[in-house]
Amino acid sequence: MTSSIVTGIDLQSLPLVAKGKVREIYEASPSTLLLVASDRISAYDVILDNGVKDKGTVLTMLTNHWLNTVLPEHVPGLKHHLLSLNIPPTLSLSPEERQRLRGRSMIVNKYRVFPIEAIVRGYITGSSWTEYKNKGTVHGLPQPSGLEQCQAFPGGPIYTPSTKAPLGEKDQNITPDQAREIVGEKYADKIEDLALNIYRAAHTYALDRGIILADTKFEFGLDEKTDEIVLIDEVLTPDSSRFWPADDYAPGRDQESFDKQYLRNWLTSQGLKNKEGVSMTEDVQAQTSAKYLDAFQRLTGETLDQALAKLEK
Repeated sequence: MTSSIVTGIDLQSLPLVAKGKVREIYEASPSTLLLVASDRISAYDVILDNGVKDKGTVLTMLTNHWLNTVLPEHVPGLKHHLLSLNIPPTLSLSPEERQRLRGRSMIVNKYRVFPIEAIVRGYITGSSWTEYKNKGTVHGLPQPSGLEQCQAFPGGPIYTPSTKAPLGEKDQNITPDQAREIVGEKYADKIEDLALNIYRAAHTYALDRGIILADTKFEFGLDEKTDEIVLIDEVLTPDSSRFWPADDYAPGRDQESFDKQYLRNWLTSQGLKNKEGVSMTEDVQAQTSAKYLDAFQRLTGETLDQALAKLEK
Protein backbone atom coordinates (compact mmCIF):
# COMPACT_ATOMS: atom_id res chain seq x y z
CA MET A 1 0.00 0.00 0.00
CA THR A 2 1.05 3.61 -0.42
CA SER A 3 2.37 5.62 2.49
CA SER A 4 0.52 8.88 1.84
CA ILE A 5 -2.71 10.25 0.38
CA VAL A 6 -2.28 11.58 -3.18
CA THR A 7 -4.91 14.19 -3.99
CA GLY A 8 -3.02 15.84 -6.84
CA ILE A 9 -1.00 14.27 -9.65
CA ASP A 10 0.19 17.46 -11.37
CA LEU A 11 2.68 15.98 -13.84
CA GLN A 12 4.92 18.60 -15.39
CA SER A 13 6.38 16.34 -18.07
CA LEU A 14 3.26 15.50 -20.09
CA PRO A 15 0.43 17.56 -21.60
CA LEU A 16 -2.70 17.55 -19.42
CA VAL A 17 -5.76 16.59 -21.48
CA ALA A 18 -8.45 16.69 -18.79
CA LYS A 19 -8.92 16.71 -15.03
CA GLY A 20 -11.99 15.11 -13.45
CA LYS A 21 -13.24 14.55 -9.92
CA VAL A 22 -10.77 11.70 -9.38
CA ARG A 23 -8.70 11.23 -12.53
CA GLU A 24 -6.15 13.27 -14.41
CA ILE A 25 -5.62 12.41 -18.08
CA TYR A 26 -2.37 13.12 -19.89
CA GLU A 27 -1.30 12.59 -23.49
CA ALA A 28 1.22 9.75 -23.66
CA SER A 29 1.47 9.60 -27.45
CA PRO A 30 -0.62 10.58 -30.48
CA SER A 31 -2.68 7.39 -30.02
CA THR A 32 -2.53 6.75 -26.27
CA LEU A 33 -3.38 8.41 -22.99
CA LEU A 34 -2.10 8.14 -19.43
CA LEU A 35 -5.03 7.86 -17.01
CA VAL A 36 -4.09 8.50 -13.38
CA ALA A 37 -6.44 7.92 -10.43
CA SER A 38 -5.83 10.18 -7.45
CA ASP A 39 -7.08 9.56 -3.92
CA ARG A 40 -9.64 12.35 -4.26
CA ILE A 41 -13.21 11.36 -3.47
CA SER A 42 -16.52 12.94 -4.38
CA ALA A 43 -20.03 12.44 -3.11
CA TYR A 44 -23.21 14.01 -4.45
CA ASP A 45 -21.03 15.47 -7.24
CA VAL A 46 -18.90 17.48 -4.76
CA ILE A 47 -15.18 16.77 -4.25
CA LEU A 48 -14.17 16.50 -0.59
CA ASP A 49 -11.23 18.62 0.57
CA ASN A 50 -9.22 15.62 1.73
CA GLY A 51 -8.75 12.18 0.18
CA VAL A 52 -8.86 8.48 1.03
CA LYS A 53 -5.64 6.50 1.43
CA ASP A 54 -4.99 3.93 -1.35
CA LYS A 55 -8.25 4.74 -3.14
CA GLY A 56 -6.74 5.56 -6.53
CA THR A 57 -4.62 2.42 -6.41
CA VAL A 58 -7.66 0.26 -5.56
CA LEU A 59 -9.62 1.74 -8.48
CA THR A 60 -6.79 1.11 -10.94
CA MET A 61 -5.79 -2.37 -9.80
CA LEU A 62 -9.41 -3.54 -9.53
CA THR A 63 -10.18 -2.21 -13.03
CA ASN A 64 -7.21 -4.17 -14.32
CA HIS A 65 -8.49 -7.33 -12.61
CA TRP A 66 -11.89 -7.05 -14.24
CA LEU A 67 -10.57 -6.15 -17.69
CA ASN A 68 -7.75 -8.66 -17.94
CA THR A 69 -8.75 -11.52 -15.64
CA VAL A 70 -12.54 -11.76 -15.27
CA LEU A 71 -14.39 -10.25 -18.21
CA PRO A 72 -12.46 -11.81 -21.13
CA GLU A 73 -13.64 -15.23 -19.94
CA HIS A 74 -17.24 -14.26 -19.28
CA VAL A 75 -17.96 -11.69 -22.02
CA PRO A 76 -16.39 -13.13 -25.18
CA GLY A 77 -15.28 -10.58 -27.75
CA LEU A 78 -15.33 -7.65 -25.33
CA LYS A 79 -12.85 -4.97 -26.40
CA HIS A 80 -11.36 -2.55 -23.85
CA HIS A 81 -8.93 0.33 -23.86
CA LEU A 82 -6.32 -0.81 -21.31
CA LEU A 83 -2.83 -1.47 -22.69
CA SER A 84 -0.64 -1.59 -19.58
CA LEU A 85 -0.29 -0.61 -15.93
CA ASN A 86 3.43 -0.09 -16.44
CA ILE A 87 4.73 3.30 -17.52
CA PRO A 88 6.75 3.07 -20.76
CA PRO A 89 10.40 4.03 -20.30
CA THR A 90 10.00 6.33 -23.32
CA LEU A 91 7.85 8.76 -21.34
CA SER A 92 9.87 11.70 -20.02
CA LEU A 93 8.98 11.38 -16.34
CA SER A 94 11.14 12.06 -13.32
CA PRO A 95 11.84 9.20 -10.85
CA GLU A 96 9.59 10.95 -8.33
CA GLU A 97 6.75 11.17 -10.86
CA ARG A 98 7.11 7.50 -11.78
CA GLN A 99 6.90 6.52 -8.12
CA ARG A 100 3.82 8.70 -7.66
CA LEU A 101 2.12 6.95 -10.60
CA ARG A 102 2.93 3.37 -9.62
CA GLY A 103 -0.22 1.31 -9.23
CA ARG A 104 -2.57 4.21 -9.95
CA SER A 105 -1.99 4.77 -13.68
CA MET A 106 -3.07 3.08 -16.90
CA ILE A 107 -1.78 3.45 -20.44
CA VAL A 108 -4.87 3.27 -22.66
CA ASN A 109 -5.80 3.63 -26.30
CA LYS A 110 -7.58 6.81 -27.38
CA TYR A 111 -11.14 6.41 -28.62
CA ARG A 112 -14.05 8.68 -29.39
CA VAL A 113 -16.13 8.69 -26.20
CA PHE A 114 -19.90 8.24 -26.25
CA PRO A 115 -21.24 11.10 -24.07
CA ILE A 116 -23.44 8.99 -21.78
CA GLU A 117 -23.04 6.98 -18.59
CA ALA A 118 -24.26 3.44 -19.31
CA ILE A 119 -25.79 2.60 -15.92
CA VAL A 120 -27.16 -0.84 -15.12
CA ARG A 121 -29.28 -1.39 -12.03
CA GLY A 122 -30.01 -4.82 -10.62
CA TYR A 123 -31.63 -3.56 -7.41
CA ILE A 124 -33.83 -0.56 -6.66
CA THR A 125 -31.88 1.83 -4.45
CA GLY A 126 -30.55 5.37 -4.34
CA SER A 127 -32.06 7.79 -6.84
CA SER A 128 -34.00 4.97 -8.52
CA TRP A 129 -35.80 4.20 -5.24
CA THR A 130 -36.61 7.88 -4.75
CA GLU A 131 -38.05 8.18 -8.26
CA TYR A 132 -39.99 4.94 -7.88
CA LYS A 133 -41.63 6.08 -4.62
CA ASN A 134 -42.70 9.35 -6.24
CA LYS A 135 -43.69 8.21 -9.73
CA GLY A 136 -43.61 4.42 -9.95
CA THR A 137 -40.84 4.68 -12.56
CA VAL A 138 -37.05 4.37 -12.80
CA HIS A 139 -35.42 6.67 -15.35
CA GLY A 140 -38.91 7.12 -16.77
CA LEU A 141 -39.43 3.37 -17.19
CA PRO A 142 -42.62 2.04 -15.48
CA GLN A 143 -41.93 -0.57 -12.79
CA PRO A 144 -44.20 -3.13 -11.06
CA SER A 145 -46.07 -1.90 -7.99
CA GLY A 146 -45.13 -3.08 -4.52
CA LEU A 147 -41.35 -3.13 -4.84
CA GLU A 148 -39.36 -2.82 -1.62
CA GLN A 149 -36.26 -0.70 -1.11
CA CYS A 150 -33.13 -2.54 -2.32
CA GLN A 151 -35.18 -5.35 -3.86
CA ALA A 152 -33.88 -6.97 -7.04
CA PHE A 153 -35.83 -5.89 -10.11
CA PRO A 154 -38.27 -8.77 -10.79
CA GLY A 155 -37.47 -8.90 -14.49
CA GLY A 156 -33.71 -8.75 -14.03
CA PRO A 157 -31.28 -5.84 -14.36
CA ILE A 158 -32.38 -2.75 -16.27
CA TYR A 159 -30.45 -0.27 -18.40
CA THR A 160 -30.84 3.25 -17.01
CA PRO A 161 -28.43 5.67 -18.71
CA SER A 162 -27.59 9.23 -17.76
CA THR A 163 -25.96 12.19 -19.43
CA LYS A 164 -22.24 12.72 -18.93
CA ALA A 165 -22.03 16.20 -17.46
CA PRO A 166 -18.97 18.47 -17.45
CA LEU A 167 -17.00 18.78 -14.21
CA GLY A 168 -19.00 20.74 -11.64
CA GLU A 169 -22.37 19.86 -13.13
CA LYS A 170 -24.71 16.98 -12.32
CA ASP A 171 -25.40 14.04 -14.62
CA GLN A 172 -29.06 13.85 -15.59
CA ASN A 173 -31.00 10.59 -15.63
CA ILE A 174 -32.43 9.85 -19.06
CA THR A 175 -34.43 7.06 -20.71
CA PRO A 176 -32.88 4.53 -23.09
CA ASP A 177 -34.72 6.29 -25.93
CA GLN A 178 -33.09 9.60 -25.00
CA ALA A 179 -29.69 7.85 -24.90
CA ARG A 180 -30.42 6.50 -28.36
CA GLU A 181 -30.84 10.06 -29.64
CA ILE A 182 -27.44 11.00 -28.15
CA VAL A 183 -25.32 8.05 -29.32
CA GLY A 184 -27.19 7.27 -32.54
CA GLU A 185 -29.40 4.43 -33.70
CA LYS A 186 -26.42 2.45 -35.00
CA TYR A 187 -24.76 2.07 -31.59
CA ALA A 188 -27.54 2.36 -29.00
CA ASP A 189 -28.58 -1.30 -28.85
CA LYS A 190 -24.97 -2.50 -28.86
CA ILE A 191 -24.09 -0.26 -25.91
CA GLU A 192 -27.16 -1.39 -23.95
CA ASP A 193 -26.53 -5.08 -24.65
CA LEU A 194 -22.86 -4.81 -23.73
CA ALA A 195 -23.62 -2.99 -20.48
CA LEU A 196 -26.21 -5.58 -19.45
CA ASN A 197 -23.99 -8.52 -20.38
CA ILE A 198 -21.02 -7.13 -18.45
CA TYR A 199 -23.22 -6.44 -15.43
CA ARG A 200 -24.66 -9.97 -15.42
CA ALA A 201 -21.20 -11.55 -15.64
CA ALA A 202 -19.81 -9.29 -12.91
CA HIS A 203 -22.84 -9.84 -10.66
CA THR A 204 -22.39 -13.62 -10.82
CA TYR A 205 -18.63 -13.36 -10.22
CA ALA A 206 -19.02 -10.98 -7.26
CA LEU A 207 -21.84 -12.98 -5.67
CA ASP A 208 -19.61 -16.06 -5.63
CA ARG A 209 -17.25 -13.96 -3.50
CA GLY A 210 -19.84 -12.67 -1.06
CA ILE A 211 -20.60 -9.33 -2.72
CA ILE A 212 -23.84 -8.17 -4.35
CA LEU A 213 -23.25 -5.82 -7.28
CA ALA A 214 -26.36 -3.67 -6.86
CA ASP A 215 -25.66 -1.27 -9.72
CA THR A 216 -22.79 0.12 -11.73
CA LYS A 217 -21.97 2.53 -14.52
CA PHE A 218 -19.86 2.00 -17.61
CA GLU A 219 -18.39 4.27 -20.24
CA PHE A 220 -17.87 3.26 -23.85
CA GLY A 221 -15.88 4.59 -26.77
CA LEU A 222 -15.81 3.96 -30.49
CA ASP A 223 -12.86 2.55 -32.37
CA GLU A 224 -13.37 4.54 -35.56
CA LYS A 225 -10.95 2.34 -37.50
CA THR A 226 -12.98 -0.85 -36.92
CA ASP A 227 -16.35 0.65 -35.94
CA GLU A 228 -16.26 -1.41 -32.71
CA ILE A 229 -17.57 -0.34 -29.32
CA VAL A 230 -14.89 -0.35 -26.61
CA LEU A 231 -15.21 -0.44 -22.82
CA ILE A 232 -13.23 2.48 -21.36
CA ASP A 233 -12.47 4.27 -18.07
CA GLU A 234 -12.67 2.57 -14.68
CA VAL A 235 -14.73 -0.60 -14.44
CA LEU A 236 -16.73 -2.14 -11.59
CA THR A 237 -15.02 -0.28 -8.75
CA PRO A 238 -16.35 1.02 -5.41
CA ASP A 239 -16.49 4.47 -7.04
CA SER A 240 -18.58 3.40 -10.03
CA SER A 241 -20.68 0.71 -8.33
CA ARG A 242 -22.69 -0.20 -5.26
CA PHE A 243 -21.25 -3.26 -3.53
CA TRP A 244 -23.25 -4.88 -0.70
CA PRO A 245 -22.20 -7.74 1.61
CA ALA A 246 -24.33 -10.72 0.54
CA ASP A 247 -24.46 -12.23 4.02
CA ASP A 248 -26.17 -9.13 5.43
CA TYR A 249 -28.55 -8.43 2.55
CA ALA A 250 -32.25 -7.95 3.26
CA PRO A 251 -34.71 -5.95 1.12
CA GLY A 252 -36.84 -3.27 2.73
CA ARG A 253 -33.97 -1.20 4.18
CA ASP A 254 -30.65 0.45 3.38
CA GLN A 255 -27.73 -1.97 3.02
CA GLU A 256 -24.25 -1.98 4.44
CA SER A 257 -21.78 -1.37 1.65
CA PHE A 258 -18.18 -1.60 0.44
CA ASP A 259 -18.39 1.65 -1.51
CA LYS A 260 -18.73 5.37 -0.87
CA GLN A 261 -22.31 5.05 0.35
CA TYR A 262 -20.74 5.07 3.82
CA LEU A 263 -19.38 8.56 3.06
CA ARG A 264 -22.69 9.72 1.57
CA ASN A 265 -24.51 8.59 4.73
CA TRP A 266 -22.02 10.43 6.95
CA LEU A 267 -22.38 13.64 4.94
CA THR A 268 -26.17 13.44 5.14
CA SER A 269 -26.15 12.73 8.88
CA GLN A 270 -23.91 15.75 9.49
CA GLY A 271 -26.02 18.09 7.32
CA LEU A 272 -23.15 18.36 4.81
CA LYS A 273 -24.79 16.90 1.70
CA ASN A 274 -23.97 18.93 -1.45
CA LYS A 275 -21.81 21.39 0.54
CA GLU A 276 -18.44 22.58 -0.72
CA GLY A 277 -15.31 22.81 1.42
CA VAL A 278 -15.97 19.70 3.51
CA SER A 279 -13.20 17.56 5.01
CA MET A 280 -13.73 14.04 6.28
CA THR A 281 -12.77 13.20 9.83
CA GLU A 282 -9.83 10.84 10.25
CA ASP A 283 -12.24 8.09 11.28
CA VAL A 284 -14.39 8.51 8.15
CA GLN A 285 -11.25 8.51 5.99
CA ALA A 286 -10.02 5.30 7.64
CA GLN A 287 -13.41 3.56 7.45
CA THR A 288 -13.83 4.46 3.78
CA SER A 289 -10.33 3.23 2.92
CA ALA A 290 -10.98 -0.03 4.80
CA LYS A 291 -14.18 -0.65 2.82
CA TYR A 292 -12.40 -0.12 -0.52
CA LEU A 293 -9.56 -2.44 0.50
CA ASP A 294 -12.01 -5.09 1.74
CA ALA A 295 -13.89 -5.03 -1.57
CA PHE A 296 -10.60 -5.32 -3.46
CA GLN A 297 -9.44 -8.36 -1.52
CA ARG A 298 -12.79 -10.14 -1.73
CA LEU A 299 -13.05 -9.63 -5.48
CA THR A 300 -9.44 -10.35 -6.43
CA GLY A 301 -8.47 -12.90 -3.80
CA GLU A 302 -5.31 -10.98 -2.90
CA THR A 303 -4.29 -7.96 -0.89
CA LEU A 304 -3.46 -4.67 -2.55
CA ASP A 305 0.21 -5.15 -1.62
CA GLN A 306 0.23 -8.56 -3.32
CA ALA A 307 -1.24 -7.06 -6.48
CA LEU A 308 1.22 -4.18 -6.49
CA ALA A 309 4.15 -6.56 -6.10
CA LYS A 310 3.37 -7.96 -9.57
CA LEU A 311 4.02 -4.61 -11.24
CA GLU A 312 7.35 -3.73 -12.75
CA LYS A 313 9.52 -1.74 -10.42
